[in-house]
Amino acid sequence: MEQPIPTPTEVLAQRMLVARRAAEITFDRPLTYLRRLRRWRKSRFPRPLIFLTFLGPGLIAANAGNDAGAVATWSSVGARYGYGLLWALVLVTVALAVVQEMCARMGAATGEGLSDLIRERFGVRGAAFAMTTLFVANILITISEFAGIAAACELVGISKYITVPLAAIGIWLIVTRGSYDRVEKVFLFMAFAFFTYPIAAIMAHPNWGDVLHHTVIPTVHLNATYFQLLVGAVGTTITPYMQLYIQSSVAEKGVQMEDYPAERLETYGGSIFAAVVVAAIVIATGATVYVASHGAGVQINDATQAAQALVPFLGQYAPILFMVGLLGASLLAAAVVPLATAYSVCESFGFERGVSHSFREAPIFQGLFTGMIVLGAIVALIPGLPLIALIVVAQIINGMLLPILLVFILRLVNDRRIMGKYVNSTLQNIIAWGITVVLSLLSFILILSILLPIVGIPFLQ
Repeated sequence: MEQPIPTPTEVLAQRMLVARRAAEITFDRPLTYLRRLRRWRKSRFPRPLIFLTFLGPGLIAANAGNDAGAVATWSSVGARYGYGLLWALVLVTVALAVVQEMCARMGAATGEGLSDLIRERFGVRGAAFAMTTLFVANILITISEFAGIAAACELVGISKYITVPLAAIGIWLIVTRGSYDRVEKVFLFMAFAFFTYPIAAIMAHPNWGDVLHHTVIPTVHLNATYFQLLVGAVGTTITPYMQLYIQSSVAEKGVQMEDYPAERLETYGGSIFAAVVVAAIVIATGATVYVASHGAGVQINDATQAAQALVPFLGQYAPILFMVGLLGASLLAAAVVPLATAYSVCESFGFERGVSHSFREAPIFQGLFTGMIVLGAIVALIPGLPLIALIVVAQIINGMLLPILLVFILRLVNDRRIMGKYVNSTLQNIIAWGITVVLSLLSFILILSILLPIVGIPFLQ
């Protein structure tokens, strides 16, 4: 019997189904973990270990932020100022929890991703401005990830001119050929090498009195390097793409507001866990690299210096484990960031999207995804480029761009036409707007510290 010719509507529905299945490579994976968590909660899991079931999604979300940018930036903080910026980590953690919670709440209340809401609320021009900011920020993150791949492999004597092209080609093939799900587990497992930092921090025997003192009492240095690292620390912890990611994942999970309290608790738990790992990086680096400088501070220029923080725990194997962690985290983010960016931009403007589509079917999506990988690899291959410094600079610029996206988020989360009764409370607005204003001021000070000396005016020298 002859098959009926499908109507244009049926063809469109089929293509949308294919695109949604392709999107699962980025956004539905958190749903898999959530379902697994719920099964564990219903199972007879040993009560002394039941807290592990609660930390599951938070652990995974926190690990996503432990990429090349986070490790390089916070290691630079510890090496340059010892424990002197731990007080800032406390504030950054509060800021991270508040911002992530707002985006998760919007995903649950509206069932839509952030890019969708921006287009609907601010129109095409507003969406174009927001997506341009996101695109620039994510290009910088992608470049920093390929720099992390290069730095990791050079740590064991393998040239970046071999590893970076192979990594770029491999990531593109793995994602576009649909085999990413399995390989991601390998990258994720490699990235878990960074969880040795808490042990290294303890075995480095830091002065815990100094650690507590600097955590509670701010220490401010009036120089450009201090403000650069401060802005970079914020930029690498509260990344723009993670806000789009968490809102889209919550919306894709279909979380309803009546079930949202558990989601909110997991969001806060993930932020706290991320802070513990970052604090360990700062303490371990401060107790080794900074102490070795006799309080003068050290600027980290290569991965070998950054790996020194793991020596008290791992000895001669520290560079190897650091290489494994840096490589795994960089490969993971180098695949996810371009993919999430391409989906967000195409979703915002209604372009065809999905890794299963060819260049002819989805030219914008495939062009963005491929272009970001190619650009990231090319920049990382520039001869003589200081890779760790490049990673830190990328996070600084990321932090300077963050307030733009935060303004969009705050306008949306306080719009009763969108959020109804789930708008921000007064306290949430004070904290969130405070974050935006303070980060904008820090960025302004940073720009002045760069421009004024050029015209002969000393500032923060």
